[in-house]
Amino acid sequence: MKRILQLFVTRWLSRTPFGLVVLGIGWWIMRKKRRNQQGDRPELREPGRRQDSPYVWHGPSSRNRR
Repeated sequence: MKRILQLFVTRWLSRTPFGLVVLGIGWWIMRKKRRNQQGDRPELREPGRRQDSPYVWHGPSSRNRR
């Protein structure tokens, strides 16, 4: 329901130049807010790290690759 309301408000604001300015400012503020929240979360796993569990299937080309 929230997403539908956001869609209607966004479409209504985008009809005028002033509304586009308001949408741009809101987008900029939310972008900064999300960027600050991402810095607080710890990284759960390192990208590219391989699992060495014998129970995980790594695919046909992962073994004996030179």
